Amino acid sequence: MFAYFEQEQRLYLVQQYIEGQTLVDELKEYGTFSSQEIREFLLDFLGILQFVHQHGVIHRDIKPDNIIRRRSDGKLVLIDFGIAKQLSATIMAQTGTTVGSFGYVPMEQMEGGKVYPASDLYSLGVTCFHLLTGIHPWQLWKMQGYGWVSHWREHLQEPLEDALGRVLKGLLQENYQQRYQSVEEVLADLSIESRRLPVLSPARLFWSQSKLGRFTDSVKQHHQLKKTVLVGGSILLVGFGGYGLWQLKTYVFTAPVVTTEEVKLKPVAMSIAISPDGKTLVSGDYQEVKIWNLSPWKLKQRFPGHAEWVPSLAISPDGKTLATGGIDWIEIWNLSTGKLKHTLNRHTGEVIALAISPDGQTLVSGSRDKTINIWNLKTGELKTNLTGHIDQIFSLAISPNGQTLASGSRDRTIKIWNLHTGELKNTLAGHTGTINSLAISPDGQTLVSGSKDTTIKIWNLHTGELKNTLARHTRKVNSLTISPDGQIVASGSQDRSVKIWELSTGKLKLTLDEHNDEVIYVAIAPDGQTLISGSYDGTIKMSLLPY
Repeated sequence: MFAYFEQEQRLYLVQQYIEGQTLVDELKEYGTFSSQEIREFLLDFLGILQFVHQHGVIHRDIKPDNIIRRRSDGKLVLIDFGIAKQLSATIMAQTGTTVGSFGYVPMEQMEGGKVYPASDLYSLGVTCFHLLTGIHPWQLWKMQGYGWVSHWREHLQEPLEDALGRVLKGLLQENYQQRYQSVEEVLADLSIESRRLPVLSPARLFWSQSKLGRFTDSVKQHHQLKKTVLVGGSILLVGFGGYGLWQLKTYVFTAPVVTTEEVKLKPVAMSIAISPDGKTLVSGDYQEVKIWNLSPWKLKQRFPGHAEWVPSLAISPDGKTLATGGIDWIEIWNLSTGKLKHTLNRHTGEVIALAISPDGQTLVSGSRDKTINIWNLKTGELKTNLTGHIDQIFSLAISPNGQTLASGSRDRTIKIWNLHTGELKNTLAGHTGTINSLAISPDGQTLVSGSKDTTIKIWNLHTGELKNTLARHTRKVNSLTISPDGQIVASGSQDRSVKIWELSTGKLKLTLDEHNDEVIYVAIAPDGQTLISGSYDGTIKMSLLPY
């Protein structure tokens, strides 16, 4: 609060303006949260609540309406402390006025006005339930009182993993004494360090926390039916990776022949890139970048430097240069020596998308600050700043000839630019949700976009004509890739499936339902036959496609 004053017998408060969306607005616009999104929400919000409680304050009105995702950097902001109460032994024992929002208020606050840190934690649990199910708790409370919290799982659209289910059960206890008593207890059950972690982008993609693990010995299991096609023993990871112990399994199916190799990873990596020769894996970790040799598996080098996590990576076509983006700046490295060549810091928000031109001369960066910067990769010079989008940038794609740049934003538009001059050539509108992924066909004629609105759209890159809309996914589309021959498109979705489409006709050719959770990344290898998909279930699956 900056100031307050009285005028005409009315009290006015002057408070900080937070530009962004409340979580209830996000729920209306994008639909219910997945279990992974709830985990990420908890990881970020618990740090806020921990800070509040450590300063002796109980908020007393936690709900999706009072949590804003700030547009400038995507971080959560807890608002409306109008009914917050200072925490003290005396006040905790007193009976006060009942305040708060019906449905979110715990019994002790509703009946006697008593509040504890556990009271805020109950409201947090109800908030998670609302975001998971889309059901306002007031509707359940009107019919069942507090009895609804004993069978809250019945309203879930999908089962929760055991760990997250235990956390929500501990938050949604009717009796405050049986509830979590502190934020630290919740963090302990989430099995993380109680440090602050970066928030998901509004598209709520590609984010997680962990430490990079190592390969275990490969374990192969073969299930042979009538017709067998077996993928070779080498592991190919294109643009996606993960943390924890890795285990290789092979599954063989009959026609249509789809062979899937599975690499188990828990949890998912924040950012991964593979060198063009397939020998090196680069991972974005907390405050550093790690360089790994893939065969044999060995940590080669660490690049420190970023203030927090590294959400974006790109490797030059010659495999010599690495670009990394973070909440603070972009760093350009010599990939073989680990020498830092340039630090680029002209963005005012987190850099969450990077792309390098086919000739290796140009780096393009997209940021939460709503701008795109075009850099000379060799010198680090800022060549052009593009400011046409009105919201955060989440996806970039450069045409094979290096002439055209496509950018996708939370403003629901795709913009087509001349990469060399920065001229805006076209704006493509038609999606009703964030543009999460873009891909350009090898011949440079076709642009494919995947969106939070669950659809895939196929465009003529040069004219901007919408050629087709593919709408077989039931939840948001997270990632797209086009085969090297330009014949097929693969899409990964929050609905846990990977779909294979014929690019020219939009015909759905195959659906893979191998993952147990949201698919966040898909890629097709240079051979055009191997599909790589990564999921929040902690696995990468590699499938040999029959096309």
